[in-house]
Amino acid sequence: MADSTPQPVPAAPAPPETITVDTPTVGCDGGGALGHPLVYLNLGAGGTVDCPYCDRRFVLRKGARPSGH
Repeated sequence: MADSTPQPVPAAPAPPETITVDTPTVGCDGGGALGHPLVYLNLGAGGTVDCPYCDRRFVLRKGARPSGH
């Protein structure tokens, strides 16, 4: 016979952390003791980049200059 007890609904995942920066290149290690390998990320012409490990989003501060390449 099947159990008719209602099952809890999983919580929605938290949105990624957004970090505002002043430089077009950032380093991300996930923060904390259980982070991830240090990676360097370029914000590019759009002024944003998401870390491929921890999904942190880095956004260039308004008025800061993106890379001139």
